[in-house]
Amino acid sequence: QVRLVESGGGSVQAGESLRLSCTVSGNRLPIGVMGWYRQAPGKQRDLVATITIDTRTTYADSVKGRFNISRNKARNTVYLQMNSLKSEDTGVYYCNVRIRDVEYWGQGTQVTVSS
Repeated sequence: QVRLVESGGGSVQAGESLRLSCTVSGNRLPIGVMGWYRQAPGKQRDLVATITIDTRTTYADSVKGRFNISRNKARNTVYLQMNSLKSEDTGVYYCNVRIRDVEYWGQGTQVTVSS
């Protein structure tokens, strides 16, 4: 059974940084695209960043230049380095991975940025 475990969320002041991690276990097949989504209170879940198996990345316009996504293939882990955080970055951040066209989600980790 595939399992995603996220960590690294918390409460910070605007301008500070956080690093999220998501480790995948239980997969027998290679992990394809890995990504992060976030859901602000009362809003839909939106894409933040993705990274392919050959480390091509995409970012939401709102986080370009501030966030960096990376992955460690050996550890089955994806990271999201978040710098210069803003209050509008507040939300629950979800890890997402695709394994042979099947999507898996983490349980979410709360990020709260106070201005």
